[in-house]
Amino acid sequence: IDRIFAARNFHSFGTDSLKAVEIIGNLSQYLELQLSPTLLFEHSTPAELATYLVQTYYEHLSVKFLASAPDVDAPTTSDADDRRQPATVNASGDIAVIGMSCRFPQAPDLDSYWQLLANGDNAITEVPTQRWSQNWYDVNPDTANKTYSRWGGFIDNIDLFDPLFFQISPREAELMDPQQRIFLEVVWEALEHAGYRPEQLEPDRVGVFVGCSNNGYYRRIEGQLQAADYSAGIGNQNPIIANRVSFLLNLRGPSVLVDTLCSSSLVSLHMACQSIRQGECSAAIAGGVNLQLSPEYYVGMSRMKVHSPTGQCYAFDERADGIVLGEGAGAVLLKPLAQAVADGDRIYGVIKGSAVNNDGRTNGLTAPNPASQADVIRTALDNAGVSAETISYVEAHGTGTTLGDPIEIEGLTKAFRVDTDQNQFCAIGSVKTNLGHLESAAGIAQFIKVLLSLQHQQVPPSLNFDRSNPYIPFDTSPFVVNNQLQHWESTTPRRAGISAFGMGGTNAHVIVEEAPAPAINQNTVDRSHHLLMLSAKSEQALAELVDRYHRLLSHQPDLSLADLCFT
Repeated sequence: IDRIFAARNFHSFGTDSLKAVEIIGNLSQYLELQLSPTLLFEHSTPAELATYLVQTYYEHLSVKFLASAPDVDAPTTSDADDRRQPATVNASGDIAVIGMSCRFPQAPDLDSYWQLLANGDNAITEVPTQRWSQNWYDVNPDTANKTYSRWGGFIDNIDLFDPLFFQISPREAELMDPQQRIFLEVVWEALEHAGYRPEQLEPDRVGVFVGCSNNGYYRRIEGQLQAADYSAGIGNQNPIIANRVSFLLNLRGPSVLVDTLCSSSLVSLHMACQSIRQGECSAAIAGGVNLQLSPEYYVGMSRMKVHSPTGQCYAFDERADGIVLGEGAGAVLLKPLAQAVADGDRIYGVIKGSAVNNDGRTNGLTAPNPASQADVIRTALDNAGVSAETISYVEAHGTGTTLGDPIEIEGLTKAFRVDTDQNQFCAIGSVKTNLGHLESAAGIAQFIKVLLSLQHQQVPPSLNFDRSNPYIPFDTSPFVVNNQLQHWESTTPRRAGISAFGMGGTNAHVIVEEAPAPAINQNTVDRSHHLLMLSAKSEQALAELVDRYHRLLSHQPDLSLADLCFT
């Protein structure tokens, strides 16, 4: 128990600035030292503070507590604590994805997300009553202060959170934007998926990049706030989403909120890769989060007439009539490919290249520009050093709007025609037909979909496609809409492109390749039996853990029991 408390930060004990002065004052008197009150902010846990004091005042403390200093060398900083390693530039540019996690509509984890995609399931439902009542809805799109959309993709259990696990007080957790809570959870799960403990990360060399735009929670709680609820002001600032991750995991690399509206999380992925390539980071966490907590936001979107009145995303189809909004969160852990291979990490995909640009001046601030879209795709291909004819799948932005989809296909075609004249060789799809438009989390939903598809070597169906949008000449383009689950055929390493276009004009494109074949590890110990250790804080949690392992082994019977039990 003492070790657990020693590893907790002083903030979790309720230590503020005044209390820090009092603690250091008492400690200075007890140790007969002149200590600065800033020490509790420089060394944020009792264990870190104790280590600092022993290393800095070793002789004084030895004389005070041991009568005379023993004839041994004073402790020195270990190699693990030497955080000032020289930065190195990742010359090849290839970035490995070594862990991932997600929370999407009707898909609270990676396995259920893949099942939803592979089965061609539609997660669009009516707005849950926990979000807002149907009193905000009116079928007439011209009714004032009403939304004509009552549909979307919504995630469950946004009110559930274990604050003490994340060293947050229960009251502060109640006042926090649920987007902050959910992103903390998916980041932790992504580290678990990668097989890493936070202590194994290099604090000064790990960055956090998260996309988020909306925030409707503060509006909901503002009327109930009391004078002592000052933490709500911090808990509802979007930039704190990234900062909370860095604070929790003690990471000192770049910690950045990215807000480019619909392209936010794919831009965050690009920025994370660039930070690694430039030597700022040895690893990075990237992702996005989006919750729909404001009926007023839905009303505003309805006034712009962007919602689908039918509540479905008909990407590339003649029935395309607008977007359907949705919720979600996802995170990935990134590392230079060469380092991931050297470290023996499991690799789920390789980012070959990426690019970001803006539409500039168009017919309107929210109007897309096919030339800019073509340019960002072309730049990503060039950065990746691959030809468009080797791309066998494109996960499109695909919002299901009458002119937005044709503009996207026009831009894609223009970019691909630099390398090839082939027609209909590349499958295309849009996960928005399954989940709705997750806005700032849309790009990470697309990215994880592609990673899972590469892992399973299958392309999931794009839903709601019957007859092509009349403005899209698919027969003379490189693309064909994939509307059924099929094996991902490829004679080269399987490669995909992923597009996300922000409503304000910021575009992003990422080129992803399947993971290299893993090295075969021979077990050096041959056992006839293996021991799988399970533990949890409660009987219910233990039962849920057993159930998850049961599902894992049922869905993946070829898993190595030796590897599973070792992990």
